[in-house]
This record gives sequence, structure tokens and C-alpha cells, in this order.
Amino acid sequence: MIALKNCKAVTISDGIIDDAVILIGEGLIKAVGENVDIPDGVETIDLKGKWVTPGFIDAHSHLAMGEPGVKGGGDDDNEATAPVTAHIRMIDSLDPWSIGIPAARKGGFTTVCTLPGSANVIGGVGVAVKLKDGTCVEDMVIPNTEVMKMALGENPKGVYGSRKAMPMTRMGSGAVLRETLFNAKQYADEKETAEKEGKPFKKDFKLEALVPVVRGEMKCRIHCHRADDILTAIRISEEFGLDFVIEHTTEGHKIADTLAKKGVKCVVGPLRMIPSKMEVWNCTVKNPAILEQAGCKDFALSADAQTATRWLPEEVGIAMAYGLSEETAFKALTINPAKILGIDDKVGTLEAGKQADIAIFDGHPFSNMTRCKATMIEGQFYYNEL
Repeated sequence: MIALKNCKAVTISDGIIDDAVILIGEGLIKAVGENVDIPDGVETIDLKGKWVTPGFIDAHSHLAMGEPGVKGGGDDDNEATAPVTAHIRMIDSLDPWSIGIPAARKGGFTTVCTLPGSANVIGGVGVAVKLKDGTCVEDMVIPNTEVMKMALGENPKGVYGSRKAMPMTRMGSGAVLRETLFNAKQYADEKETAEKEGKPFKKDFKLEALVPVVRGEMKCRIHCHRADDILTAIRISEEFGLDFVIEHTTEGHKIADTLAKKGVKCVVGPLRMIPSKMEVWNCTVKNPAILEQAGCKDFALSADAQTATRWLPEEVGIAMAYGLSEETAFKALTINPAKILGIDDKVGTLEAGKQADIAIFDGHPFSNMTRCKATMIEGQFYYNEL
């Protein structure tokens, strides 16, 4: 057992506790509070007023799938050979030895959801991983967190339009997505009927991957920057009864009231994109505050990066300078992404019974003058400069 004492604990579930003690044992948080007794003989670390948060979670990452522009290792997340590649799985690209994993831990991150890229309308299956040291992907993957990546906007139409193939327009992207979901729904219904009647059924490898999607059993993570693309994603998702999350939500500030009214789940970011394409020209660091003020408070914030994931807390601090509340800021890197990934029963708060995924900072975690000093995953230090 380990005791962390004299710390400022950002519990998420019960506010910020000054001069807290956190007891950790068997990979779990055993107790958190001001008046927690430390048993005799327990290893005790005096944090001398340092901040302690739940381990940060980036719900939208391409971590450990190659660095952009790196010869031999870049863009291993885009199978840009067909607009629909629902059958591919990111675990076949994820490198457990990637330099991005220890880099992210140095920023306080303990979990990420690593996704295929946005070259395709349907890009394949992503999954959440713990940033533990491992010799294989299976050492890191969190079971039952698989999601289907989709994309609208300039990326898929740019990749395939340049080849004179569909989709060449936003209309084409919508049609490709609808047609594929229609075929997947028909396939799923025929499969269910055949199984009930005990009849033979010829399986289709690509459509099989979409059966849990059209049955509402697997979340869809839909890349959208422009407001009209976000609305298209919502429209199609409602048509097919999908369990969906909007990714990036760059122009969410334009339709914040609609997102709030519909209760749309969102991952927001990056917040400081350069105007490299027209659909991100309206990117603004004010976006999170505008969404919060409209009533969208359950969003997660993302760096959408590899090794640069570690700099996301600094970006969150900038969003706070432009109106995002501290409470929502902390939730956007902890419990909110945990809920999106379906792991909020395990991580995302500092409370008894949760896994001991913890980050320790020598100042306010979202200040650019602060350093993460240690990161613990399931009770084990994976980075420690205390």
C-alpha cells in the first residue's frame, strides 16, 4: 500500500480537497480525504502541496500509430484505399513501443482512445488503451471499448475526389455513409433471421464489422469540423439509430444551442489548428466556453495527436483564459472522456474503488508553468520525478 499525503486532490466527484491523503493498494484507490488515517508501515510520500488529479484521458488520439511525416512510421492510421474500410482494426497498427506512450505519460495521461484517421467515410475500429509498458497490444487494450471511426467533410472527399471516385462532394460522403449503413442494417436483419430459423447464412467480412454499429451496440465516432457536417452526422445517426459522438466539433460554437438541446456527445479539439483547410478557418479557443455556456458541459477535450498529446493540458489552460470554467476543464480530461469510452466505473475520478490512475503536478495542472512530476497507472508509477 502507498499513501500520498499533503496534496491538493482534484477528486472530480467531490470537489478539490486541500491537504488530502490518498491511500492506494492492490491497484485501486482505497480512500481519499482530509482525515484519512495512514496505517502503520505504509510507504508514505509527502507531496508538499502538489496537485493530484485522476490520470488524464484523451478520448480522440492517434497515439502509437506513427508520427506524421516520419519516414517509415507516419500515417499508419489511414488505410486510404477505399472510402469504406469498416473491417480494419487499429490494434494492427498500434506500436506498444512507440515513443508517444512515455511522452504522453509525462503530460499526466494514463488512457487514450486510439482511432483510425479520417481519410475514409468509415475508417475502422479504434479502442481505448492504458498507457502501460507492454510487449504487445493486448497488455494495453481496455476490453469492450471498441468504437467505429467515421468521417465527413474535406478529408474523405479530398482523398477520393482527387481520384475521380466517390465521394467527391459532401453529398457523396453522406450517400456513401447512408448506403453502407443501409446495407449493414439489411445484412444484420437477414443474419438475425437466419440464426433464429437455423438456416445457413453467408457472412460478409466488411459488413460483419458494422453489425454492432447498426444495432446500437458500438459507438460511432464521427469526425466533423464544419457546422453543416456536424448536422449531417446528427441527421444520419438519427435516421439509423446510431450511438454516436461528434469528433473535433470545430464549429460547434455556431450550433451550440442545437447540440445542447439534442444532448449530443462531443469531443472538442484541437483548439489551435492552423488554417490549413477551409473547414477549420473558424477554429477558436473560445469554442469550449461557448459550448459550456449553451449547456453542453459533458464534452471531452482532445489534442488529436501522437506525442503532442502531452501538451493538451496547456491548451486547456488557454481555453480557461477564454471563459471555460475550471470545473468543466477538469471534467473534460477525466470523467467526461471516461463516460464517452464507457469506463467511468473504473477511472475518471479520485474516489475509493476506482483504479489508481493518478497524475501529480507541481502547480495548477493547466498552467504552462507547471510540470507533471509523476504518473501512476493502476497503482504503479510509470513516470516519476518526485
